[in-house]
Order: sequence, then C-alpha cells, then structure tokens
Amino acid sequence: MSPRAGQAGHPARTLAFVESPVQLLNVLEWAHLHGLRDGAGPTHRTATPPTATPPTATDPTATPRTAPGAADRSGPAEPPGPAGAQLTGGTSAGFSAASGPAGGPAGGPSADAELTVVVLSPTDPMTRGQLRRMADLARDEGHRVRWEEARGGTTAPFHTIGGLAGPLRRADRIVMGDPFSRYVQLLLTITRARDLVVVDDGTATMEFVAQLARGERLVRWHRKGGRPGPRDLLFAPVSSSARRRLTPSDRRRVEVFSSMPVTEIPDGVTVTANDFAWTRARFGPPRITQSADLVGTSLVETGVVDGDRYLEAVRNLAKAHGATRYFAHRRESTEKLHRLAVETGLEIVRPDLPLELIARRGPIGRTILSFPSTVVHTLPLALAGTGVRVAVCDIDPTWLTDTASPRAQGFLSGVTGTARDVHRLAAVSLA
Repeated sequence: MSPRAGQAGHPARTLAFVESPVQLLNVLEWAHLHGLRDGAGPTHRTATPPTATPPTATDPTATPRTAPGAADRSGPAEPPGPAGAQLTGGTSAGFSAASGPAGGPAGGPSADAELTVVVLSPTDPMTRGQLRRMADLARDEGHRVRWEEARGGTTAPFHTIGGLAGPLRRADRIVMGDPFSRYVQLLLTITRARDLVVVDDGTATMEFVAQLARGERLVRWHRKGGRPGPRDLLFAPVSSSARRRLTPSDRRRVEVFSSMPVTEIPDGVTVTANDFAWTRARFGPPRITQSADLVGTSLVETGVVDGDRYLEAVRNLAKAHGATRYFAHRRESTEKLHRLAVETGLEIVRPDLPLELIARRGPIGRTILSFPSTVVHTLPLALAGTGVRVAVCDIDPTWLTDTASPRAQGFLSGVTGTARDVHRLAAVSLA
C-alpha cells in the first residue's frame, strides 16, 4: 500500500496508537521505512549510555538506582524514571513545559504532520517512563505526539474516546501496536480509515496473524484455553467488530509490519519486514564488553512460569555463562528483582528505553542470554554486524505453573524454534 495515499488535496492523515515503548519504537521503524516525516525534519539529540546500581546482599531492601525522571505534568508526581539510558539536551520526560504531554514541544512539528502518534498511557510507572523517552525520540524525528491519560480514572476513557472521535473519522490510515487491546479495538469501531497497519508488539504479533488467518476470536496467547470471563463476554461484540475491520476487503487494506516470523498469512494481508533500519542508522555501533548480559522476562508476572524455578534458572544460567548484568523487563516486579539481585549477585539494570536501543547504544555484552521472548528475534537485527551473539534458553515444561495456559509450552517453543541468527541453549538443569 502507498504510505502517502490520502484524499486529494492533503497528505495522508495517519494516526498511530501505542500503549508500550516497543510499539512506539516499531511505529518509528515503520515511518522510517515509508519516509513519513514532518517537513521540519528531525532534530537529533545526544544520548548517554545506561547506568544502574544493583541492590546488594547487605541491603536487601535497596532498589536499583534510578535516573532522575521528570514528573508527569498532567497529574500527580510519579516515582523517578527507571535507570538506563537517559537522553540529554531536553526534558528527560520528553515534554515541553509550555505544551504539556498532550501536544508537541514549542517550535516542534506542526499540526499537519503526516504522522500523529497517540500514546494511550498506561498506569505502570516503568512503562510510562520508557514511553516518555520514546515520545521524545518521536518528536525529534519530526512527528507529532499526543499523550492521552487514557486510564487516569473512571471518566478517562470517555474523555479520551470523545477527544479522538474527530481525528479518527478524518484519518486515512490507522497504525496500531496491539490489536488485542480493548482500547484499540473500541477505537477501531469509530474510524473510517481504508488503510490499517499493525506494527510489532512482540510475540503477540505472531499469535494475532495466526488467529486472523484462522478466523478465530482475538485472545492473547497466555490466556488462550481458559473460559471467557464476564468482561470478555461483555466486550465480545466490540472484539468481533475489530476482527472484521482487521480483515482485508475491497474497501480496506491491512498491513502487518513485523520482525517476527509470520507463517500463516491471511488472504489479502501485506506483510512487510521490519529490519530495524532506523535503530541501526540512529544509534551505535555499540562498545562491546567481554562479559555476558542476561535479559529478563515477565513470564512470572503473567502467571506462566513459577517464581522459584525462574530464580534458580537465572542463577544457573548466569553462573554457566559468566553473566554480570540482568536487564529487567518493564513489567517485572520490584520484589522479584530484589530477590534476584540478592541471591544471584547480578547487577539489575532497569532500562528507560526498549532493549533494542539500549543494546545498540551500548555498552553491551559480547553474549546476550535470553529466555523465549521478542528480543531473540529483534536483537540479532538491531545488532547486525556488531559481533554480539544472542543465545536463547528454552523453558522447561516443569517450570510452568499449574494455571499456565495449555498453549504456553508450544507457543514458547515456537518463539525459540523460529528465531534466526541465535544460538539455542538447552533448558538449564535445576537442582
């Protein structure tokens, strides 16, 4: 599909809805590939490498040191932003004091920018911190950013949807990072856009495409197999409507922009490869250290993997490969990270940007160890030509919780088995 195909007399109006830092990163990759940019052009800033101080065994209540983060101008102050890479040369939160989070900074992209990124802000402080910094990068690239406190109270959804109704009806193209999101599905019922684009939201993209191809209802992989709850049943008509809109027709084009292996391609869907060209052009190459780094996962928090077994697996994996740092997933709990630091001695790093950007900027270990997750597909692309080796460790079936979805083991094995340019490790043995 043509990225510039709008109505006669104006450039294509593109609205992108994101709810996580990785979704926003992949929107920037998509926009870079298609050449979408405001006429003012990008204004690049300098970035400094990540730093963090781990909790220590002598102080088990200590938390990883965090970089000072600006409070959210639209509401109560939040805890400091997570440690990791910090942008310099502007507000660390990515907002202009004059315009606030809902608009671009003073002197930034004009109101008729080809791409407007709408951040449907979550409530989790870690995710918000990373989204702020990604919003700053989006503005630097010449895109307009609209920050919506979409979950800021019981009336917030009504204000958000009401405020977006006009732009949604005028949009020629909708880009979304999470087609499973109820928020996004609800917004899809309003738009008349003829072009719909789904950018990567990690491993969930693989499941979305497969479900769309099979005509199934849209259900996240770690919930599949369970009985629908009352909220699922209440929202079922909206979800069904969203699935129909995401099905290509004579009146609607659908594109999937992904770095993930897509095998079941629905009829009429265009699949475009995401090779992280923007990330590689914008950052790096990184300084490579001689040690190994370990990438954390939120499989414990989602109820898939048992916490004690995960901790033991991390300990054994770090010992076997000489890992010194643990890059925490933004959804990992503080309690779990404290325990990991105390019992494994690993330095806990809480990145304030997606790991693809942190790794590309460096410093980064010569070997990156990971459990099945998105990064085993994305890091080899972002780090192409650097000599960094990505190794993935399988999840042993005995690590799964009793409440894990019946689909869990097969899905995680598929994530590992389809990864390209990675070294596959056997599941580490537990005592």
